[in-house]
Amino acid sequence: MDTEGSGPDADSDEDEAGEVRWATVDAEAAGGRVDKALAAALPQLSRARLQALIAEGRVSLDGAAVADASARAQAGAYRVDVPPPVAAEPAPEAIPLTVLFEDAHLIVVDKPAGMAVHPAPGSETGTLVNALLAHCGASLSGVGGVARPGIVHRIDKETSGIVVAAKTDAAHHGLSTLFAAHDIDRVYVALTRGAPRQARGSVAAAIGRSSADRKKMAIVKSGGRHAVTHYVTERAYGPAERPLAARLACRLETGRTHQIRVHLASIGAPCLGDPLYGSGPPAERVRAAIAQAGLRRQALHAAVLGFRHPVTGETLRFESPPPADMAALQAFLEDL
Repeated sequence: MDTEGSGPDADSDEDEAGEVRWATVDAEAAGGRVDKALAAALPQLSRARLQALIAEGRVSLDGAAVADASARAQAGAYRVDVPPPVAAEPAPEAIPLTVLFEDAHLIVVDKPAGMAVHPAPGSETGTLVNALLAHCGASLSGVGGVARPGIVHRIDKETSGIVVAAKTDAAHHGLSTLFAAHDIDRVYVALTRGAPRQARGSVAAAIGRSSADRKKMAIVKSGGRHAVTHYVTERAYGPAERPLAARLACRLETGRTHQIRVHLASIGAPCLGDPLYGSGPPAERVRAAIAQAGLRRQALHAAVLGFRHPVTGETLRFESPPPADMAALQAFLEDL
């Protein structure tokens, strides 16, 4: 796998089998875990990726393979053989995308309602992953050794709005860290049946799989995952003493499956049009407004996404107005 002229003085060299990278560990970094030292020297590769490369025998020092990722690092120049990323299993599909931002590390898109994020039973094609594989093409340097976009958060198929995906291992690791630490600004717009009793508040309730219906999530007393949603009622529609509908801004502190939909239903204000958590029809005039607007999904839109770029450190913030069906519904609700 050697290439002519490669060596410790080179940052990386490429050959037909992939790429050779060199990581210099100085005396100060020696003594700690070798995977940690290499990750510090090669920030473009995640620690998990380096652990996998070590397990495959692709990391060496002075010609001797490093056998254990937890071994003590020695001072010197480590050779890291990075194979070319293997093709992703989903096929690329030339589906138009609304791209809000893109650089060498990540891409931010405004996903339409009706598009699943990942291929799954019933949605094997036409997904955001299929579209990103075609759009990004050769700019995907590989996440975990696979030429695929690294998506660290999802929104439901019938929820519209902003999604970020990583194009590199380093960006994927950085985004995963931000989401795990809840260091992300995420705001959703929801149009709800009725309005919460309190104009603003928080719902802190664990969410798990419903024991009554495995297709649904539910608030559970045990076995679920901690979940917190903060909401503000921005507009109430209909009689002031008993609103027929409302527009809420929901800020996620955590990100669980169906979190906003479950939490809003639990306080008596489910998303309009929600087939799973609607728990009863809205008022007749609201039903008429939904039909006029052509809304055929839950009225939920990921409107704001803000975070610090995991590689450049730049502060990024993206906003997306509600799409046509929700915008039309809002206009009709104004007349209640």
